[in-house]
Amino acid sequence: MPKVLIIAGDAVEAQELFYPYWRLKEAGVEVDVAAPTKKVIFTVVHDFEPGWETYTEKLGYRFAEQWVSKSFKEVKPEEYDGLIIPGGRAPEYIRTYPELKAVVKHFFETNKPVAAICHGPLVLTALVPEHLKGRKMTAYGVLKADIEGIGATYVDAEVVVDGNLITSRAWPDLPAFMREYLKALGL
Repeated sequence: MPKVLIIAGDAVEAQELFYPYWRLKEAGVEVDVAAPTKKVIFTVVHDFEPGWETYTEKLGYRFAEQWVSKSFKEVKPEEYDGLIIPGGRAPEYIRTYPELKAVVKHFFETNKPVAAICHGPLVLTALVPEHLKGRKMTAYGVLKADIEGIGATYVDAEVVVDGNLITSRAWPDLPAFMREYLKALGL
């Protein structure tokens, strides 16, 4: 069975962490979740309220410490068959951890499946823009400029598959996102 790495941190979108985590386990995939430090991850829920021009943020479920397998510094990417990057606000700050660059780069250089949803592509545009240039991808709509700024093509679709790269816009797209990711893993 494949082994997948999910990278996350505090303020990760709750559904975009929990859904892939449980769906992969349901499929018999071994899953490790890595965060800046091995501790409880505090998730958030983004939603839309009448009268607001942007989304709001509320506290979500806690992702238990026993489910966080390791810190970013402990990750050995060669042990994994795929990578998932959930969204929320976590990508804004986890992309600043220098040890993640080699981790993310490994998956592109070895052509292993990489999936990013919502704001997750911020990690990719910051750490491996050279692997995105000329590719098609999607993300939460406000990231269109970030994607186009590194030379990729933004596509507004529930899921975009371009080689080993699978991207989706946000949590409502999770069924399509995970369907394509499981296909990429050969399941």
